Amino acid sequence: MAAVTAALVKQLREVSGAGMMDCKKALTETNGDIDAAVEYLRKNGAMKAAKKANRIAAEGLAWIAQDGDHKAAVVEVNSETDFVAQNEKFRTYVDKVAKQALHSDAKDMDAFLAEKWEDQPDETVNDALIEMIAVISEKLSIRRFEKVEEENGLVATYVHGGGRIGVIVDAETSVINDEVREAVRNVAMQVAALSPKYIAASDVPDDVRAHESEILLDAIKKENDELPENKRKPQQILEKQLIGRLNKELREICLNDQVYVKAEDGKQTVSSYLAQVGKANNTTITIKKFVRFEVGEGMEKRNENFAEEVMSQIKK
Repeated sequence: MAAVTAALVKQLREVSGAGMMDCKKALTETNGDIDAAVEYLRKNGAMKAAKKANRIAAEGLAWIAQDGDHKAAVVEVNSETDFVAQNEKFRTYVDKVAKQALHSDAKDMDAFLAEKWEDQPDETVNDALIEMIAVISEKLSIRRFEKVEEENGLVATYVHGGGRIGVIVDAETSVINDEVREAVRNVAMQVAALSPKYIAASDVPDDVRAHESEILLDAIKKENDELPENKRKPQQILEKQLIGRLNKELREICLNDQVYVKAEDGKQTVSSYLAQVGKANNTTITIKKFVRFEVGEGMEKRNENFAEEVMSQIKK
């Protein structure tokens, strides 16, 4: 059996990124063969990944890769703990996933995971994920990705909280300069802060309007019924109240109608802000699309506190 030297372990660590003890074990099992040891680590990683498959991974990063003014991609890669989300090795890996998404033509996650990994073309994206699980020793998952391209304008991006929220805004404009770029980036910050659901009220589906109207009308009727009988309002007044409340709610969830977060008067809407910047630069700025990824959005969260987590590690 070939001797497993420190130099050999170091070489395998540099190739695989795995821990020292894992590398030593892999080399021992493969009689010092580096290539076989890499395969061993990959298989070992797959076993670890399978064991972690049912664990909750709702932390992680929302990260963006961008190519000039016309193309950007956002990804969400999840980990089990926020500690791992701050790990430099994990953050470097997520940055590579974002760049992979930027260059990808995949339409769904299965196709994306099956692609050749740009950083190591003899592996797939899924292979690289399994290897990273072995290195990090937590369940990791690539939850979602989206690429945005705009040839008749620009895309602007914003990452909030070091990777808690990632936003891409797609804007059509005939002029691209620093002022226009700043305006669209400001809108990206708006999307991160106020989480609109639609661009304009005209984009709200009829079934959503009907559902919200039903909820609001029930609330209005309940309020009316709680008034003294001589002060209760007739049906036509309740219907006018419904229109007012529905319009108010739509202004809160539709980007163009939201109050711009940097408005000096506290009243200027996003659409009027963009019109102002567009007029100053002899163009029209139209928001065509936005993508907002927030880490763990809609997912079940771990319910452990820090002390319990540390104690569980000590017990292991």
